[in-house]
Amino acid sequence: MSLKNKLVIFIKTHPKKLFVLTVLFIAYYFSLPEVLFEKPTATVIESKDGYLLGAKIADDGQWRFPVVDSVPYKFETCLLNFEDAYFYKHIGFNPISMGKAVIANINADHTVRGGSTITQQVIRLSRENKKRTYGEKFIELILATRLELRYSKKEILQLYASHAPFGGNVVGLEVASWRYFGLLPHQLSWAETATLAVLPNAPSLIYPGKNQIKLLVKRNRLLKKLFDNHSIDKITYDLALLEKLPQKPYALPNYAPHFVQQVSRTNKGERIQSTIDKNLQENVNAIVKKQYEILKQNLVFNAAVLVIDVKTRKVLAYTGNTQTDNLHEKDVNMVLANRSTGSVLKPLLYTAMLDAGELLPNMLVPDIPTQIAGYSPENFNESYSGAIEAKKALARSLNIPAVRLLQSYGLHKFRDQLSNFKLKGLNKSADHYGLTLILGGAESNLWDLCKTYANLASTVNHFNSSSSEYFKNEFVEPIWAQNSTIDFGLKSTEKTLFDAGSIYLTFEAMKEVNRPEGSESWEFYDSSNEIAWKTGTSFGNKDAWAIGVTTDFVVGVWVGNADGEGRPNTTGVTSAAPILFDVFDVLPKSDWFLKPLDEFTQVTVCAESGYLASYICPKKTISIPNKENYVNVCKYHQMVHLEKNKQFRVNSSCEDLSKTIAKSWFVLPPIMEYYYKKSHPTYRSLPPFKSNCVSTNVSPMEFIYPKNGSRIVLAKNFEGKINEVVVKLAHAKPETKVFWYLDEVFIKETENFHEIGLTPNIGAHKILAIDTFGNESSVIITID
Repeated sequence: MSLKNKLVIFIKTHPKKLFVLTVLFIAYYFSLPEVLFEKPTATVIESKDGYLLGAKIADDGQWRFPVVDSVPYKFETCLLNFEDAYFYKHIGFNPISMGKAVIANINADHTVRGGSTITQQVIRLSRENKKRTYGEKFIELILATRLELRYSKKEILQLYASHAPFGGNVVGLEVASWRYFGLLPHQLSWAETATLAVLPNAPSLIYPGKNQIKLLVKRNRLLKKLFDNHSIDKITYDLALLEKLPQKPYALPNYAPHFVQQVSRTNKGERIQSTIDKNLQENVNAIVKKQYEILKQNLVFNAAVLVIDVKTRKVLAYTGNTQTDNLHEKDVNMVLANRSTGSVLKPLLYTAMLDAGELLPNMLVPDIPTQIAGYSPENFNESYSGAIEAKKALARSLNIPAVRLLQSYGLHKFRDQLSNFKLKGLNKSADHYGLTLILGGAESNLWDLCKTYANLASTVNHFNSSSSEYFKNEFVEPIWAQNSTIDFGLKSTEKTLFDAGSIYLTFEAMKEVNRPEGSESWEFYDSSNEIAWKTGTSFGNKDAWAIGVTTDFVVGVWVGNADGEGRPNTTGVTSAAPILFDVFDVLPKSDWFLKPLDEFTQVTVCAESGYLASYICPKKTISIPNKENYVNVCKYHQMVHLEKNKQFRVNSSCEDLSKTIAKSWFVLPPIMEYYYKKSHPTYRSLPPFKSNCVSTNVSPMEFIYPKNGSRIVLAKNFEGKINEVVVKLAHAKPETKVFWYLDEVFIKETENFHEIGLTPNIGAHKILAIDTFGNESSVIITID
């Protein structure tokens, strides 16, 4: 009779038995919980090569890491020799071991020996160590066989190694290895591994200074067994016996505490292999620690550094703060803290204006005392250059040219473009910030700023590496998980935001910045890195920034006090830049950006002013982004006629122009000229007109302060006297005498230095200046 027929007969003749068997089978099948261990686990963050960077303890206060993906050979060998020699042969329990244990315990009248297999111990651990009774043992036995059917032997070992108690609040092999030996499990010696293998059997033995003899006996007994069964040789055995037991717990690695804290918010209780480069992280931490020792002498206690790989957008190093104390906010993550941006947005404005065709790199921009709707920006060094090339104004981070360029470009237009960078701290309208937007009136954080510069650098890289195309998803968030990748989207011939040529020219300008004190000659060394970098200092010296860009890396640095206290001499150049260049020194050298040739065209400009060349300008040809250009033709050159000795100007009122010398002359307005020629000794003012000529030229004078229409409040000094209004005038020929009048009343005359102090009454007043040639200039002011 066939098996099938026998089964049919059994079903028909024994339906009750079949029902009972079916119920028992179903009960057995579902007896093992779907999830064995529901206890919370620590958040574990590893470096890109699997080294522990740091961890956050589980919610129940236990150091319990997520399940390990493998068990080291040494630990498996020690564990099986100590706990379960027939692990790979039984089906979850060992009848012989159980029988020996029962006999031994009966003879001793108390428990002296256990017969549980590793599989049974996993079940007991999952059931939270219920009271050891024969009934509980039977349940464990049933569940152990079920466990063997669901998991492989290797997986059961992993469960045991991850949930076994190792004393105190230490759970699992991985944590125990770090806490007791400061090493990864696979780095342990045989003696160290044997120590951990015997601990779950009696975890209380590990307490420092207690039970050392008992623990030593257990460990050495296991080592002897390993030697007897040839798992280790004689030399290894003898050396292992000499190793000391752990005396006190080690602190877990803590290379990136603020990074661990941030990741744990979204990946709580998980094991994350991050993109952090452990060696680089250690170097950055050491650099910050070294600089912190200097900074705290100026009562500056906090700093942060972020390093991003431009090509992959992976975060390579993340130092959220210094190793200061709780009093100085050591736990605040300054990588994500929104702070005043200082000048670090200036390159974005420069790029935007190049991209719009409203700026040329060598174009002169005014750097003179400026007042716009009551706002008077000042340069950091409180000086003026009169006029300066746009790229040099960026390199020197001059405030006045930046404000004037922003006004020219359009505050609202620039604010709208900044929205594309998703700077989280920049969340208010253009009218709220006003022109201070470009000088630190807005806030952002190190993460978003580094992300922004990485996106710009990548735009140039991608344009050069593709067929002169852009990626539609270029502006993305950096990633910190090793298994993540960036999808840059489809390619397009349309720029994402700014064209590659404008970005390249911005980086070229940023490359020209002088390095901090002590590194002035860096550019003369072949091994030095070419870096586009920008510093920033917020109002009141509260925040110091430095951001550097190469084709491969973006490094961002913030320095200051987390509580917002400003300190003298806390600037981007003196405080943040030294950290920046120390970090770049430990990074691989990068090649400089390739010029995106397909985005450039040739244009003729005035060699002296940088504007589009007029027919009378000295000319030169430069490469600029290929677009419609809205820059004006040079307005600073004019054709003048000189008498034969070239000492005086003449015109038709006094000379036959056919007998004069015509010459193109570079002429700045008086106030720009006043400051410009102080640093440009080759600048030549226009010669005066010959005495018998009638001048048709504009006034050579211009008020520096106050501006026409100004409203001024005269404050009192400490002595109770009203302070004067200091009136200042620029004259193309400073040696010329100037006569001053207040409301048509003569006050005094000046020569060479044209400044006077006035104390007008409340109300409107006219200030008039007349020079010896009859040229005059005036302003109307109101004293409040």
